[in-house]
Amino acid sequence: MNKLVRIAVMMGMVVLVTIQVNAQKKMDLERMQRDIEVTENILGTLIKQQFERRSFFPIEIQGEYREGHGVTYRLPYDFNGPVVWNLAPGGGATMLDGRSYSYSFEFPSGDQAELTRIMDEDMKIKNEVIRGTGRNKTVINNAKVDSLRELSTDKIIQACKEFLADYGDLITQLAPTEKISITNRGDGERMWYRAFVTNATKPSYISIESTSAEINQLKQGKVSRDQFMKNLKVINTVMDDDLQPDLELLTSIFNRLYRRDLSKTYFTEENVYYEKLKDYGVIYYMQVFSSNQNEYNRMWIMPTLGLQDLTQEQRDSKVKELYPKFEKDIKADILEYGRTVKSLKPEEVLVFDIKLTRCAACDIPSSLELTIKASVLQDYATGKLSKEAALAKFAVKRGENQ
Repeated sequence: MNKLVRIAVMMGMVVLVTIQVNAQKKMDLERMQRDIEVTENILGTLIKQQFERRSFFPIEIQGEYREGHGVTYRLPYDFNGPVVWNLAPGGGATMLDGRSYSYSFEFPSGDQAELTRIMDEDMKIKNEVIRGTGRNKTVINNAKVDSLRELSTDKIIQACKEFLADYGDLITQLAPTEKISITNRGDGERMWYRAFVTNATKPSYISIESTSAEINQLKQGKVSRDQFMKNLKVINTVMDDDLQPDLELLTSIFNRLYRRDLSKTYFTEENVYYEKLKDYGVIYYMQVFSSNQNEYNRMWIMPTLGLQDLTQEQRDSKVKELYPKFEKDIKADILEYGRTVKSLKPEEVLVFDIKLTRCAACDIPSSLELTIKASVLQDYATGKLSKEAALAKFAVKRGENQ
């Protein structure tokens, strides 16, 4: 009898501990979201302060936490894309975004005169008035946009550095290896506006990053502020749209390699494209699918496995089963075919940014980012690295689980 009592007590304690752990996890998630929202506001304020009285620009920053990776803050648009200023009474500005749409906004009373003064005195920009539209518009030409972009990018980067140094520790629950990063790029989004803007300037790409451990070392006085700033990983580049035959070739290879008749896991619909970034490397964007639904009986078809008439449950089970093989296979394919890329410098990187097939409650990532240095590809091609050693050098970032 005593033995049964002890077992019952132990079971009760296990249940109690489980409830407490789950409650703590929920509380931690709520705290993380609160910390992110507070720091979004701090970062936005610091950026505005860099522009002094030019703070009429809208600053809405979105932060998100990914377990194992850390917190990423995304600026809402490409600050330095093409700008169309409307200086007529009641006018405003339109900033063309890298995500295929634009932001238009009106200036508060008095700020238009300030903008005119800034353009005239600080940037020495001559106005080109376009008539016949019913409203007068001032267009900044490409050369002037480049100058404005460089100035504003420097200010944004400085604000981001100060944010990491002074306020990065406000995200209190990060593991030492998790990161805080700030970027002006959307998650897996290409900057499309060059497709529809005549004589557009090259879009910018900025990223400022530190680990939680590095921030804590600064707070504990183990490194100086100057040293911390030097250690920050900063990327400040622009898109290079010069035609690169080897990069085009790799696009065609993966478009063919992952078609449904060749792939053994997930497949594409010839949607692989790339973006070359000056002094950084190249990012390939890829969307992969797992199945199609029959419009007549609503059953699922998985062409790479030769399966038809699957129920939702059967389809989801197969999708989940395929994910580890897909990640393993595409790493090996990037290693093998990435050797054909000759235009990258050794320190530049080859990145595959992959949006994965949708599968609700399948516990697979929503996205996968694989990064490898060009020097690793070259060393593998020349036999300096074994396949196993080269594969181990991939940096892997998985998106939030579905």
